[in-house]
Amino acid sequence: MRTHIHYMKKCIELGKEAMRNGNPPVGSILVKEDTIIGIGREAGKSSNDVTKHAEIEAIRDAIANKQALNDTILYTTHEPCIMCSYVIRHHHLKTIVFGAKSNYVGGTSSAFKILETENVPSWTNTPKIIKGVLEDECYTLSKTYQSIQKK
Repeated sequence: MRTHIHYMKKCIELGKEAMRNGNPPVGSILVKEDTIIGIGREAGKSSNDVTKHAEIEAIRDAIANKQALNDTILYTTHEPCIMCSYVIRHHHLKTIVFGAKSNYVGGTSSAFKILETENVPSWTNTPKIIKGVLEDECYTLSKTYQSIQKK
């Protein structure tokens, strides 16, 4: 079995690809039984479509490839935002692993704890959340992107 660090390194590479295309540096993968079944790169800025967050793109990729989403682990460089968190809960993903927090709009660290709520009956179990995997590397991606945007 591969480690969380192994998969997070793949997400960081996807985040770098997103940044090269002018997008925030977020990369995500969906893993089931040690196999990557979905890949997502942030593309909201380059596509002018705010729904093209890396997490949603990874889920869309898995669905397009006819993959069942039960018992999956979503790895992502940054904490899923509230929009992505809704999609995650809708599809009943089992585990979320992320690097850097998204304080104001994060699905677990903001005032809108969509990843943790038990108030929506159809969402069944809350996902297991593992925070801070390669956190420094993920924050460095964000800082690099911010410095590019200031130029």
